[in-house]
Amino acid sequence: MFLFLTVVQAIVAAALVGVILMQRSEGGGLGVGGSPSGMMSARGAADLLTRTTTVLAVLFVALSISLAFLAASEGQPSTIDQTLERDTSIPVAPAEPADAVPLIGDDPLAAAAAQADAANNDEAPAAAEGAVPLDQ
Repeated sequence: MFLFLTVVQAIVAAALVGVILMQRSEGGGLGVGGSPSGMMSARGAADLLTRTTTVLAVLFVALSISLAFLAASEGQPSTIDQTLERDTSIPVAPAEPADAVPLIGDDPLAAAAAQADAANNDEAPAAAEGAVPLDQ
């Protein structure tokens, strides 16, 4: 309901801006020529635009009041917490990953370099393990 009324409010606001911008500042309204007694004469257009502006403005204000009422009624808590208790539990550290990279000191790159040196020192080719030599 709230979202629907918000969309209607936006459409009414856009229409209100459009109707206001179509009016002339002198009150002529559209400035369209035509018969003096017709609906689209300068006076008839001004009356139509003035009435449309009034209706849209009243609708805009009514929607604003109803949206404010809905927002206030939905946001009220059902009970008020009057306790002064705080959450004093100790935060739990995240678990260590199961496949942690072996470290030499604190440097994972040093561990990878040590593994590469060990593979180069062995006479067996490193391609058997699926590794690619670094000197390619």
